[in-house]
Amino acid sequence: MLALEMYRSVAKTALGKVAGGRLPMLLTGAAAPLRMVTLDPPKVEHGGWARLRVSLSGICGSDLGMLSGRTSLYFQPLVSLPFVPGHEIVGELVDPCGDLAAGTRVVVDPVLTCAARGLEACEACARGETNRCSRITVGDISAGLQTGFCHDTGGGWSQQLSVHRSQLHVVPEGYSDEQALLVEPVACAVHTARRAAVEPGDRVLVSGAGAVGLLATLALRELTDAGEIVVVAKHAHQRELALEFGATEVVAPSETLRRIRRATSAFMLEPEMMASPYLLGGVDVALDAVGSKESLQTCLHATRAGGRVVLSGMPASADLSAAWFRELEVVGTYASSRGSGDFATALDLVGHDGMCRLAKTVAPYPLHRWREALDHAQSAGRLGTVKVAFDPRRTN
Repeated sequence: MLALEMYRSVAKTALGKVAGGRLPMLLTGAAAPLRMVTLDPPKVEHGGWARLRVSLSGICGSDLGMLSGRTSLYFQPLVSLPFVPGHEIVGELVDPCGDLAAGTRVVVDPVLTCAARGLEACEACARGETNRCSRITVGDISAGLQTGFCHDTGGGWSQQLSVHRSQLHVVPEGYSDEQALLVEPVACAVHTARRAAVEPGDRVLVSGAGAVGLLATLALRELTDAGEIVVVAKHAHQRELALEFGATEVVAPSETLRRIRRATSAFMLEPEMMASPYLLGGVDVALDAVGSKESLQTCLHATRAGGRVVLSGMPASADLSAAWFRELEVVGTYASSRGSGDFATALDLVGHDGMCRLAKTVAPYPLHRWREALDHAQSAGRLGTVKVAFDPRRTN
């Protein structure tokens, strides 16, 4: 089968980390530790596993961070190279899998928990907190925090992979493949909204209006009693979608602190030797949906004392002085939780009218046009695209 394979290259990773931000074309050219290969379809020889034929697999911000060398070395022991990326996946079962017949169309919960590894449930998995599994490096398969980062299972940037019954959710009749592709990122947004613990009437700031920010905005509006939701967006199409998904107001990055200051009667301070001002006062909850230093800093500087900052994008390093001085609660939110029914909720939310329209904007590419697809994904916000994906069935 055809697949895109991520491999270990210290030189290319270093080049991407040093120059990728200034020369993004390097990330799909000389600096990309990614190659197209022909492989045997992966087959895990343990109970509960089956082969899945891929229909669509999304390109996520974490995938781009991995290719560019921006991902923290913290994650190195949690993957097994070489691996086929791709964790946002919709496809059809090649084999029967438990109670599911061959040909069943499913979406994949990518986290590889104790159940998938043939292990007795750890404490987190036993509580249903599967995204907190502590056994993601041991068991029947090689290390991998998720499908798409594990050598043995394969990933969605290929024609086939192996999946475990515990990962699968049946796609409802009437949903397009493009809608189904959005279920996994929506499930992550549902988990984010629940982790944010928004109180009725709370003012919320969402920093970023890419896929993560837009879906988080929808989940916050649908699942919480948030009052004002202010979304930070760079591009016109993002502003329109944010408002449709429940934002009260959308602001440009340069306007954010001034807007929050006016709304909350906060004081704005501007240190002489520091590029960014900050507020004394601010929103109750701020959600970083970008993972950049600038976005995280905006959230830390716009949140009132005792408020909550939620890390939804994979975080970059930032000055944490505000978290210490203002006693902010900094909350991580990773993947989704099976015990909380995040995927079931996501399957319902994907039927939202705005989501149906969003699904029609998915940009699919065949595997052999991977450089073009990654270029598109790198510039998705500017080009008006929310989700770029691979369709291994396509030839052009």
